[in-house]
Amino acid sequence: MLSASETVRRLGGIASGRHLQSLGFTRRTLSRCVQRGEIERLRDGVFAVGPLRDDVRAAAAHGGALTCASVLRMLGVWILDADDAPHVWLGADRHAHTHNGCSCVSHYYRGRPPLGRTNVETALLHFRRCGGDEAFFAAFESAWRKGLLTRGGRSRIRSGLPASSRWLVDIARGDADSGLESLLRLRLHILGLRLECQITITGVGKVDFVVDGRLILEADGKDNHDGESMRHKDLVRDAAASRLGYETLRFDYAQIVHDWPTVQAAILAAVRRVRG
Repeated sequence: MLSASETVRRLGGIASGRHLQSLGFTRRTLSRCVQRGEIERLRDGVFAVGPLRDDVRAAAAHGGALTCASVLRMLGVWILDADDAPHVWLGADRHAHTHNGCSCVSHYYRGRPPLGRTNVETALLHFRRCGGDEAFFAAFESAWRKGLLTRGGRSRIRSGLPASSRWLVDIARGDADSGLESLLRLRLHILGLRLECQITITGVGKVDFVVDGRLILEADGKDNHDGESMRHKDLVRDAAASRLGYETLRFDYAQIVHDWPTVQAAILAAVRRVRG
């Protein structure tokens, strides 16, 4: 028979006491393993062996499963303005457990939380409820771009959304280079502007968006356009585009996320110019 620690490790590093007892480990055996330091009791009825992520450990101690922005961040998905606290799915009828250093955000959504963490589909659905439609849309496209969502997964997420939000999945793309591009495209879609996405212009290169065949829009992320060399390349590209008859508007993270009214006004004014 496998040891308790090896059994928990094979179960993914975390297991319920009830499951372990069904495999032949008595409560006394589990208690002795905890005393010897072979396994860790995260809370009553839940055991773990290391290494285990701190946020997963905190979620289990809190009484549920890691979900929402915490799981998406773990997977490298682009997140809009999410905090660093562990987001924990407790279920609709469960209560949180007190534990040392608790900074958890509790989600009392229906369903039965697993041990450890949720899958990416559940995390995205929870993130929409927690962060809103825009944050969900950017994260959804990021997860798709990273290959984390199958066709079936995207369909299940769409079915799990309220009817009023399903159009977000319908207009989503799997080739968005950044969450900023996703936000920009979503907000301009709402304004009724048709964008050509990821267009290659001879003599300029690939640009994020083109509006009405003459207006180039670029969304520059936090890390992608820092430094003098990158700034110089952007200026060279913009000059080449101007020579070909294009107008270029370039916006950074702070503008798109924190000063959208100014960005929107600039884009609409430029659209009027190129249409004039």
